[in-house]
Amino acid sequence: MIFCNNGEELDKNEPTEEEQYQQADASVTTSSEGICIHSMVIAGQIEGHFAASPQSKSTKYEQCIPTLVAVEENDAIDGLLLLLNTIGGDIEAGLAIAELISGMTKPTVSIVLGGGHSIGVPLAVSAKRSFIVPSATMTIHPVRLNGLVIGVPQTFANLAKMQERIIEFIVRNSRADGDTVRKLMTATDDMTTDIGTVIDGREAVDHGIIDKVGGLGEAVRELKDMIRKSKGAAF
Repeated sequence: MIFCNNGEELDKNEPTEEEQYQQADASVTTSSEGICIHSMVIAGQIEGHFAASPQSKSTKYEQCIPTLVAVEENDAIDGLLLLLNTIGGDIEAGLAIAELISGMTKPTVSIVLGGGHSIGVPLAVSAKRSFIVPSATMTIHPVRLNGLVIGVPQTFANLAKMQERIIEFIVRNSRADGDTVRKLMTATDDMTTDIGTVIDGREAVDHGIIDKVGGLGEAVRELKDMIRKSKGAAF
């Protein structure tokens, strides 16, 4: 028998509002200690305006966006737990999801599991508190473009602007400074065939990108503490 924060029993014979939208993506709503938490998984490639190959694991931004809106608007849900294991993907789609999470009024906690690479970095810092497990890694590199390029100078200028937007978002939502992020992005001595830097859990915290090194239990405990404080402030 499950109860949410309003004390009402959830009727398990009929799908709740949470269950109706959680079927659209890799997410689940759980309840304990009078607290309801919605957990969302962002895994594989973040799919944007173009579909990923059938062989690729992907997270579709058009499914994440309505889920996040529903979590923000549903009074029965107290907070969001974001679980990340992503190789990155579409920049605009990733930033769209990250901006939604950073703009939520409810308590939010992220945890980087296997990896939070590329555009996964803004997603990791978008929550109000961020965790990373010790064995996880994060790849920070410049913005890339595949395929035919028409108008090279203009394209490079647009890429530079996009890269600055990403850096600004990371700085705005973490303890990292812009110079540190740019240095990590443009390093040439860390990756054998690419520009950028791969950092592990402890390094991510040392650089100020992630708040704490910790596992699932610590992330959930932090989120519940934030929810209790927010409830106390509301009364």
